[in-house]
Amino acid sequence: MNYFIHESSYIDEGVTIGEGTKVWHFCHIQKGASIGKNCSLGQNVNISNHVKIGNGVKIQNNVSVYEGVELEDYVFCGPSMVFTNDLTPRSKYPKGSAGYKRTLVKYGASIGANATIVCGVTIGRWAMIAAGAVVTKDVPDHALIVGVPGKQIGWVCECGRALTDGWNCKVCRRAYFLIEGGLEEKDE
Repeated sequence: MNYFIHESSYIDEGVTIGEGTKVWHFCHIQKGASIGKNCSLGQNVNISNHVKIGNGVKIQNNVSVYEGVELEDYVFCGPSMVFTNDLTPRSKYPKGSAGYKRTLVKYGASIGANATIVCGVTIGRWAMIAAGAVVTKDVPDHALIVGVPGKQIGWVCECGRALTDGWNCKVCRRAYFLIEGGLEEKDE
């Protein structure tokens, strides 16, 4: 075994876990889930059936990643943030996985503590979702989203800093230009 699973956690059969990944206290990873290399799953994390998680993903305490959600490489999920997978749930009329809406969180995106991601959206590369925000529509690459419902108030650099000088980062000196779907880094 080339990964760490805390003794209080439960891993179903048919789960794939990559090298260097750490699964901490009271987690449950359900059948068919795939977790990449060098990930960290904090206390009380639930990974549902058939969820795909990339490499280098960090999921903080008390997060459930439900079926229909995919996290690409280097995604950050803050404490107690929420994913949904059914837009119109009814206890009396369950739809099962056929009724789930797909949610994709792209490479390097970060989701703050207590944010809610309503299913059926795509969060772009390196986007930053503020703590407590409620995302109800697609998020462009490098967008900074805050509020309820979530609204874009600016752009963020790959390093995580807000871009306050046009599309140039004052901290790491990366420069960007606007394209359809967000920002793209300029080649030097």
